[in-house]
Amino acid sequence: MKKIYFFTFLWLTTVSFAQEDAWVYFNNKPNAQYYFDNPLEMLSQRALDRRINQNIAIDIKDVPIHQPYVDQIDAASGIEVKAKSKWMNAVHVRGSLSDINSLSAIEFVDHIEFADRSLNVSGRNQASNRTSLFSSVNKTLDTQITFTYGTSANQAQMLNAHVLHQQEFTGAGKIIAVMDAGFPNVDAVQPFQRLRDNNQILGGYNFVGQSTDFYTANSHGTMVLSTMGGYVENQLIGTAPDAKYYLFVTEDAAAENPVEESYWVEAAEMADSLGVDVINTSLGYFGYDNPNYSYTYANMDGVTSFISRGTNVAYSRGMICVSSAGNSGSSPNPYIAVPADALHGFAIGAVKPDETYATFSSIGPSFDQRVKPDVMAQGQNAIVSGINGTIGAANGTSFSGPIMAGAIASFWQAIPWATNQQVLDFVKQSADRYSNPTAQFGYGIPDFQTALTIAQLSVSDRDAVKFLVYPNPASTHLKIAFPAGFTSATLEIYNNLGQLIKQQSIDIDGVVNLEGLAKGVYYYSIKNQDFLQTGKLMKN
Repeated sequence: MKKIYFFTFLWLTTVSFAQEDAWVYFNNKPNAQYYFDNPLEMLSQRALDRRINQNIAIDIKDVPIHQPYVDQIDAASGIEVKAKSKWMNAVHVRGSLSDINSLSAIEFVDHIEFADRSLNVSGRNQASNRTSLFSSVNKTLDTQITFTYGTSANQAQMLNAHVLHQQEFTGAGKIIAVMDAGFPNVDAVQPFQRLRDNNQILGGYNFVGQSTDFYTANSHGTMVLSTMGGYVENQLIGTAPDAKYYLFVTEDAAAENPVEESYWVEAAEMADSLGVDVINTSLGYFGYDNPNYSYTYANMDGVTSFISRGTNVAYSRGMICVSSAGNSGSSPNPYIAVPADALHGFAIGAVKPDETYATFSSIGPSFDQRVKPDVMAQGQNAIVSGINGTIGAANGTSFSGPIMAGAIASFWQAIPWATNQQVLDFVKQSADRYSNPTAQFGYGIPDFQTALTIAQLSVSDRDAVKFLVYPNPASTHLKIAFPAGFTSATLEIYNNLGQLIKQQSIDIDGVVNLEGLAKGVYYYSIKNQDFLQTGKLMKN
């Protein structure tokens, strides 16, 4: 397979782009209360369960974007709506500068943000900072493949992910969404037969083609999926062979435009509503066909790009977003791309089979000096499946990322009580450079057996300090006995839709009136500064 590169030479700066891309943000969601009252209209029960398990309440970001607003923007003269986002309450539009600016007169439009940041009031001085450093930034993170037979044992054993598998933690019960450029032949070739036979591919969508045909387009996603869900005895065993998968085409291999960031956010919103646990993104963006849209290192701050902001929202919904760091480590611009810079994303760099640094792997830190990449996995000579089912080796953080994502899903199966942040903390704490992170390795190579031990010890520590909630089942009143050292806390009670129905400050007497609650099963949380205890409550 050839390398897929994106080149931006200095002469491109003279090319005229007649149309602009922009995000138009709305100032309200008129039907919000209806969705708060009927959360299953916007989120699946599995998505709500994920929120409940992590004590995450539904909020305005979960409410669908108001479709009449979208329709009105789409009907505006010279405007084409390319994508929409409920999290951002925005649409991605394309049109002339004057046509886009005219949208600001519409009463429900809050503000407009151009992909060319020099057109924004706050971005007037950014255009002069763009240089030719984008000359070797590639589209699908540089996959070099040579079809020679090998073994996938090393890429799992390096992480001690095989030890998880030996304990029957193989991703079962977890769902991974794969954002990529296409998945041709996943519905046909042998390495994915086990996924098909066990109905582990739950569905997907092609956002680029606006169709339900996701078994098409670029082969990159096929190879990526194989590192997690592939299964060929004695050749390739993915790191999450028993997880279930949604496959989303968000990357347009034929062009490079910020609309791909908007496709990704749309797909992440769909993944959230379907109850996905882990999102894998073996894609990154730095340079675009229109160089005025391209990023600089100063933009790698975790909050500038649309896709990185989307990653941060996805995290706030309780998901884990794993992103490949990038393959520009040996280029004039060696730094991570978006969304690997996201504040709450998990960026994965690449090492060789002997655990030394793979020189193509993009480095950190982020521009605001956070540790990036977060951790490392094998990305040089990674074992993957091609679109014809042949097993071979490939290079790129495109593969270290999903190898890690699959291991994380299997690990999360082992500690189902953990929040997304706890999972990531345990993984980082197990890494071999945790005490001394570097720009190349981040926190280093994790050891999932060590991570499991850390997690199990944390449970013991957590159980040593615990509020006693009784009686349970309860009828009219609930009593809460405080552990030593606590004098106050906040009790929250949620129904099975994740709706907060009671919140009360409690002191050491700890008596709660339940007479206003209907019979049934509820979920509670008790908070005190950094302490959090959750559980189920039966009202009879």
